[in-house]
Amino acid sequence: MSEVEETIKRLSSHKGVEGIVIVNSEGIPIRSTIDNNLTIQYSALITQLAAKAKSVVRDLDPQNDLTFLRLRTKKHEIMVAPDKEYILIVIQNPHEASS
Repeated sequence: MSEVEETIKRLSSHKGVEGIVIVNSEGIPIRSTIDNNLTIQYSALITQLAAKAKSVVRDLDPQNDLTFLRLRTKKHEIMVAPDKEYILIVIQNPHEASS
């Protein structure tokens, strides 16, 4: 099993994790554990959000860079780990994870 598959399996085993999406630098989904429509939606929107957040961090301090973004809504917690070539998106149900 590849390193990517092992990581996805490990993350998926955590309580409350509903989906994982890996996106390339252009916002194109490479690997996903959720349905196609949601994958496309998360890929496009989170890629834009991560780029904007990265820009904000750089504007505040040019020596700094975004390493992790955590977004909490009423229904989900979305964790984003941007890298040079890829973005890892994990969608979790925070209520299920904390119980």
